Amino acid sequence: MNKTKARPALPQAHDLEPGLVVATYGRHCLVETPEGRRLICHPRGKKNQVVVGDQVLWQIAGDEGSIEKLQERRNLFYRQDEIRTKSFAANLDRVLILIAADPEYSESQLSRALVAAEAERIRPIIALNKSDLAQPFAQAWERLVPYRAMGYSVMPISLSPRSPVADDGVASLCAHLQGLTTLVLGPSGSGKSTLINRLVPDAQVETGEISLALNSGKHTTTSTRWYWVPALDGLAPQDAQTGTGRTALIDSPGFQEFGLHHIEPTRLAECMPDLRQHLGGCKFYNCTHLHEPGCAVLAQVETAEQPGTISVRRHRIYAQLFEELGQQRW
Repeated sequence: MNKTKARPALPQAHDLEPGLVVATYGRHCLVETPEGRRLICHPRGKKNQVVVGDQVLWQIAGDEGSIEKLQERRNLFYRQDEIRTKSFAANLDRVLILIAADPEYSESQLSRALVAAEAERIRPIIALNKSDLAQPFAQAWERLVPYRAMGYSVMPISLSPRSPVADDGVASLCAHLQGLTTLVLGPSGSGKSTLINRLVPDAQVETGEISLALNSGKHTTTSTRWYWVPALDGLAPQDAQTGTGRTALIDSPGFQEFGLHHIEPTRLAECMPDLRQHLGGCKFYNCTHLHEPGCAVLAQVETAEQPGTISVRRHRIYAQLFEELGQQRW
């Protein structure tokens, strides 16, 4: 009589340890314990794919760890195009979108990042770098008028070490980051690394340690990493549950494109505050806000004859995104 081979017993919850994912590379990641110890872990199965910011339960498996359970996420910030999905980080309080006055930033890419944040109900902050460049900065700042009118925090900063401005704006920016977990997002050359290195003096050393631990060499420059910012913790409000108000920044790779294929076109207007405030007033329930008569959104698009609460540029971006997201996806 053949005996059925017994399956290995699944680990019980009380046998597992909690941890925070602080870096990922390929199929393995770096997990930090509540005591601050870090170790390499491997997710068990495809359902446990993790990103930076994830809270997990793990157990020792030889010299490393095995992630047995992914805790429920508050949110997940990611982009998606026709080919693949790129997840940045999970369980965020803020997304800091860092752009520069020179070279000129893409308003379309800025809007896409804002839509992705709105879709996950993550509060975005816009920081415009290079306030020391008078004319380019003035022009870029003027282009951000609609975003300030929407209620977004838009902050001027100068990350140049030779900045001639008396107030570089970094202290004001830090006040929006204290005690929170913030993803720093932006195109290449916007100043992300400069900001991280300024607020986390040991960031380069820490990056090297992560590269060594994950054996990923130079490729960690294209991965997402978690940094604690102890310099800001003393000014942060204390968390009622944990008794701490620790500040964290998550550095992310620069991007040139930001796909939104995970968002249905009919949901797009809800993720754009200037359009969202007029939803519900249209004549037709399935209004696309592109050409229909009696559209409350179109009635608010600014024209030469009358001002409106929606800029022509913003509505043009909406129309382009709506068409892009409405195309058949394979």
